[in-house]
Amino acid sequence: MLRNYLKIAYRNLMKHRTNSLVSITGLSIGIGCFLLLATYILHELRYDRFHEHSDSLVRVNLFYQSGDGESVNVAVTPTAVAPVFSREFEEVKSAVRLYSLSGNGSVPVKYGDKLFNEKDVLFADSTFFNMFSFPFVEGNPATALSAPNSVVIDETAARKFFGNESAVGKSVSINNKYTMQVTGVVADVPSYSSIKFHWLASYSTLPRSRTESFDSANDFTFLLLKPGSSLTSLRSKVDNYVAKHLNDPKNPGVRVRLDLEEFGQIHLYSNVTGGMEATGNYKYMYILSGVAFLILAIACINFVNLVTARSAVRAKEVGVRKVMGAERSQVFGQYLYECGIITIISVLIGFVIANLGFPGLSSLTASELNLGVWPPFSVVMVLVSLFVAVTLLAGAYPAAVLSRFEPIKVLKSNVLSSPGGNMLRSFLVVFQFSVSLLFIIGTLIANSQLDYIQNKSLGMNPDQVLVLDLSTGISAGKLASIKNELLGNASIASATASYDSPLNVQGGYSISAKDKPNDFSMNITAIPVEKDFVKTMGMKLVAGENFNESDIAQATLDSVELRRYAFILNESAIKALGWNAAGAIGKEVNMNGREGTVKAVVKDFHFRSLHEKIAPIAIISEYDYFGKVMVRVSGTEVNKAVDVLKKSWEANFPLQPFEYHFLDQEFNDMYKAESRVSTILTLFSVITILISCLGLFALIAFISHQRTKEIGIRKVLGATATSVVVLLSKEFVKLTLIAILIASPIAWYLMNQWLQDFAYRIEISWGIFAMAGFIAIAISLLTVSFQSVRAALLDPVKSLRSE
Repeated sequence: MLRNYLKIAYRNLMKHRTNSLVSITGLSIGIGCFLLLATYILHELRYDRFHEHSDSLVRVNLFYQSGDGESVNVAVTPTAVAPVFSREFEEVKSAVRLYSLSGNGSVPVKYGDKLFNEKDVLFADSTFFNMFSFPFVEGNPATALSAPNSVVIDETAARKFFGNESAVGKSVSINNKYTMQVTGVVADVPSYSSIKFHWLASYSTLPRSRTESFDSANDFTFLLLKPGSSLTSLRSKVDNYVAKHLNDPKNPGVRVRLDLEEFGQIHLYSNVTGGMEATGNYKYMYILSGVAFLILAIACINFVNLVTARSAVRAKEVGVRKVMGAERSQVFGQYLYECGIITIISVLIGFVIANLGFPGLSSLTASELNLGVWPPFSVVMVLVSLFVAVTLLAGAYPAAVLSRFEPIKVLKSNVLSSPGGNMLRSFLVVFQFSVSLLFIIGTLIANSQLDYIQNKSLGMNPDQVLVLDLSTGISAGKLASIKNELLGNASIASATASYDSPLNVQGGYSISAKDKPNDFSMNITAIPVEKDFVKTMGMKLVAGENFNESDIAQATLDSVELRRYAFILNESAIKALGWNAAGAIGKEVNMNGREGTVKAVVKDFHFRSLHEKIAPIAIISEYDYFGKVMVRVSGTEVNKAVDVLKKSWEANFPLQPFEYHFLDQEFNDMYKAESRVSTILTLFSVITILISCLGLFALIAFISHQRTKEIGIRKVLGATATSVVVLLSKEFVKLTLIAILIASPIAWYLMNQWLQDFAYRIEISWGIFAMAGFIAIAISLLTVSFQSVRAALLDPVKSLRSE
C-alpha cells in the first residue's frame, strides 16, 4: 500500500509542478528561517548557562541614592564586598572580584618584539576558576591565579604572541606597568558569555587588593552560593548588614543598597550601568520568537490554501476511488502521505538553507551561530518534530476535506467549490497579509526610530572626530606639547583630551553647594577634561565662558590641598540645583572634595545612550588622568590627519601601538542591538512577503484556470480585458484592506511598547500605516495582476472549447 501511495504522490507532484514547487519553496524557506532564528534565540537563552555552577552564581550590584532623591544603579562595587560577604554570610561559599584594566578601550601588551593593543584585560581573585567553568588547555586552574603577577590567557592570545610555542612560563609586559608570567591557557571564551577576557591577571597584583574599603566602587563582585541556600534569605541579610554598617540613620535621604542579581539573568534582564551591562534584551527574544513561528505558519498556510483550492480538481479522483471501494481513512492516509513527502523534502531543503544562512546571521548578530549551539541530538529531534508538526498542521485539514467528498455528488460534478472552503482560504489570505503588514509596519517604525537617533542633535558634534585610547595616561606638560605640535598642521582643526568617552561618561560623584544646606548633596556624573574639550566637541555654552590657562594652573598646583577647580555644568544640573543659567556663574561648589566655582553652563548634551534621559553632568578642569585623546579633522583631510597623528604618536608613545576610531562610529555602536533587530525585521519582512506572494501567485493561477469558461463567456458578451482583471483582482484587494485594518492597531500597540525603552523617541504617525498599506496593496496587485492579465488576454473561443 505504501508503495502505491508513493507512486500516486509522485504522479500528482509531477502533474501539478507549479503548485508542488510553490509549496516546497514556501515550506523550505519557512523551515530554514525558523531554524536560523531558533538557533539565535537558543544562543541568547543559553548565555552563561555553560558554567557548572551557573544556577548558584550571583552578581552584587550597587544602588546609591543621594539627598536630592537622584539615584544610580551600577554593576561595580567597592573592594570590601567580596571578602566581607565571604566572612559574614554562611550562604556564600566563595566570592571573586573582577577589575577591568582595559575598560571599553585597550591596553598595550608586549612580548619580545611583539607589541599589540589588547582588549578585555581583567584582574581576578584566585577563586575565579573555582566558580566559573573556562576549560584549561595548559596550566592548573587551582593555582593559576594564586600568585601575584600571574596571568591566564586564551588560545587566541597565545597564538598571537607565542605561535606554536607553549605559553606557560613566558613573561609579558601589560600596560607598560605590570610584568606578568603566563600560568595558564584557556579555550577561547564562547560568544555566549557575559564575562569576556583575553587576558586574566591575578587580582593580588594590584595594590587595591591589600585593603578592604567601602569607599570607591570599581570592581565587579560575584558570589557562589552553597547548595540549598536561599537567595531571598541572603538578600534580607545583606540589606540588614548595609543598614547597620553603611547607611546613616541620621541622614535617611542618602541611601546605599547592595543588590544580588542572578548571574543567568544578566544578559537579557539586567538594567544596571557601569560596565558588564546587559548586551541582549528579553523583549527582542519575544519579537524574534514571534517572527520565527509566524514565518513557519505562513508557509504552512500557503500549503493549506493551495491543497484545498485544488480539492475541486481532485474531487472526481476521490469519487472514483471511493466507488472502487476505498475507505475514507485510506483516502485520508493517501493525501496525508503526499503532504508528508512534500514536508520531508521541505525539511531537508530548509536544513540546507539554515546551514547556508548561519555565516550571514552570525555576522549580523556578532555571534558564533551554528548547529553546535544546540544540545546533542536535539537538532534531529527538532527536524523530526517539524516534520510531524508541519505534516499534521498543513496536511490534516486538506486531507480531511478531500476524504469526506461523497462519490455520487462528485461524479455528478456537483462539487466545484464550497462556501466553507472559500471562506477558509479568504481567512488564511487575510492572516498572511496581516502578518506581512505587521512586519512592514514594524520595520518602518524601527527604521524611523534609528534614523531619528542618528540624526538627532546630540548637543555636540561627533563627526570628523578621531579618538585615540591612552590607557597609560599622559602628563599635562606632554599633552600640551603634543597638542601644539598637532595644531601646527592644517589638517587638524582642534584637539583635546578627557577621562572618558564623551558619549559614555561613567564617573559618578556627589555635589554640594555653598548656598545650600550643610546636609545637601546631589548625585552627578562628571568628566575631567582638557581645557578645549567644549570647543573640540562642538558644544554650546548658554552662560559663562570656557576654561582658560588660569583655570588649568589652579587645578594643577603641586599642593593638592590648594587646588581649585573650574566647573561647567549642563542645563539639567543647574535646574536640579534650583539655579538659573546666569545666576549659576560664580557659585561655590564641592564635588567629592574638589572645591571650585561654576565657570559656565553648557547646553544639555547626550553623554549616554538615548535610552536614558539627560542627567546632571559636570565638566571639570582636572588634569590627573586622561584616557582619551580626541582630534577634530579639518574638512576632508582625514588621511593627512591620520598620518600626522601616527607620526606624533609613534614618537611620543613608542610602547603603545597606534590605533584610532571615529567618535560617530562609537555612537552608532551604542545602538547595535536596535540596528540588529531592525535589519532582521527588514530581512524577514521581505521573506514573509515573498512566501505570501508565492502562495497568492499560485492561488490566483488556479482560480483563473477554474474560471476559464466564465471569463470566456464574459468576453464573448463584451467584457474588456481590464474588467476581467478587475474581476479577478478585486477580491484580493478587499482581503488586503481587511488585513490592513487588523494589522494596524496590533502593530501600533507592539511598536509603541518597544519605543518606551527610549527616553527620546519618534511619534508613530498615520503616514507609516498609509505607506505600509500602499506597499501591501501594491504587492498584492502586482502578484495577482500577472495571472489576471494572462487570463484576460486568452482567446474566448479557445477558453470555451477547452471546457
